[in-house]
Amino acid sequence: MCRTSATLALLALAASSFARGDDTPASQAAATTRPSAPKSEKPAANAPDEPYADHFSIARGARFLDQVAVNWTRERKCGTCHTNYAYMMSRPAVKNVDGPEQAEIRSFFERRVAGWDKPEKNAKPRWDAEVVATAAALALHDASTTGTLHPLTRAALDRMWTSQRADGGWTWLKCDWPPFEHDDYYGAVLAAVAVGHAPGDYKSAASARPGIEKLRGYLRATPPPDLHHRALLMWASTRLDGLMDAETKSRTSRDLLALQHADGGWSLPSLGGWHRRDGSPNDPNAPSDGYGTGFVLYMLRESGTPADAEPIARGIGWLKTHQRASGRWFTRSLSTDGAHYITHAGTGFALLALTRCGVD
Repeated sequence: MCRTSATLALLALAASSFARGDDTPASQAAATTRPSAPKSEKPAANAPDEPYADHFSIARGARFLDQVAVNWTRERKCGTCHTNYAYMMSRPAVKNVDGPEQAEIRSFFERRVAGWDKPEKNAKPRWDAEVVATAAALALHDASTTGTLHPLTRAALDRMWTSQRADGGWTWLKCDWPPFEHDDYYGAVLAAVAVGHAPGDYKSAASARPGIEKLRGYLRATPPPDLHHRALLMWASTRLDGLMDAETKSRTSRDLLALQHADGGWSLPSLGGWHRRDGSPNDPNAPSDGYGTGFVLYMLRESGTPADAEPIARGIGWLKTHQRASGRWFTRSLSTDGAHYITHAGTGFALLALTRCGVD
């Protein structure tokens, strides 16, 4: 995420990292103690010319995410929308592949939450975005694993409301890294996803109800800036009412289906009108990619499109034939041709889509 001027060079390399802080034992007392995963091999850089896998393997995709997320967390000691936050939301879907890295990464975020009120400068949340994104990652992880709201997840969710604006939104980081760190709307819709998925009927809690009503007001008054965010709102509306009416849900599904390519996939640039860092537009007719395909398939499945629907089957076919040798599904960055970190989130959505369609 955005840094001060002294660290802008690091931002260009890290591409949206945040939640940095110390992880010393003194800051960990209230968090769950979990052992570290074994040393994990660091995957090669994301590259458009990486060969395709000789056969599809959901296990290889899961292990790629394990490696890239744990290495990011250990080296950067921060959370980022494209890597370890996305990992927390997606990795539990692959239940038949062991991933000890999950415990280590979850413990990192729990320690962050447990230390937010400590006096040390590095312990405090660096931005409102850290609180919302951490709460969302923990809530979706709880929902997919224990089914019980962890006390530290509740603490993170409750803390979101303390930085909520009067209009119901949050001041998000705008680092020219779409679709995540680009506009305030993303932060608001992510918060809606978080409270809707949080186990234990958190959305009915007295601590949450006033903030949720303000959030509903913001999302009703503020149109989604692009189809990507409208699809996220559709996802949120499946678990939190008052966000999207039936006709808008149906139209959103139709709009997503209309963008499917002849090869069965979708492309991320087709979901919004984002420009690259040099000012040039992204090509809405770009080839199918991992993020676009996985994201759209998962949004459609979550909103009720049957797994055996012809467009879904074609999309799953694309994922099965376009996995790279490392296990990832490549996606070109919407901003710069450098690290292509959006590939990590795209791989997460690919795994969510596959498992949501019964592929294991």
